[in-house]
Amino acid sequence: MSKDLSDFLKKQIELEKKIVNTAENSVKDMKNILIKEMILSISLDSKKHANMLNALLSMQKTTQPFISEVISKQLQKNIQNHIELELEAIQTYKKLLDEIDDEQVKMVVQAIYTDELRHHALLKKIYSVLIEKETLDEGEIWEFIKDDFIPQY
Repeated sequence: MSKDLSDFLKKQIELEKKIVNTAENSVKDMKNILIKEMILSISLDSKKHANMLNALLSMQKTTQPFISEVISKQLQKNIQNHIELELEAIQTYKKLLDEIDDEQVKMVVQAIYTDELRHHALLKKIYSVLIEKETLDEGEIWEFIKDDFIPQY
């Protein structure tokens, strides 16, 4: 990674952190729970963006596997449990979507349902790689990111 890209990533991380602080400060005294939680959910996305950018920044220093053999077995078990929980959430939200008449509520539940579908698919891919071998390499992580985490790419 070039120095220019490294500098760009660092600036973007700081920008995402500012977005988080601004969002959180803007609603700290807010009584309207819907607006407050919607703004905080944007803040969570910005935290996620900062984490993803930090990962990119860290990757320029190493090409070592992301998951060691030592933790692989426990991680497999934990991810399997996570997959089952995500599936339960998907089923619950799908049922709720079929029963909701209020369009505003339906819009929020649909957004959550879509996130859960994406989470479930990504976890299943990670799990299948862990079963096949004990480490993830950079190429596999990039394929996950491209195909599932950033589907519009």
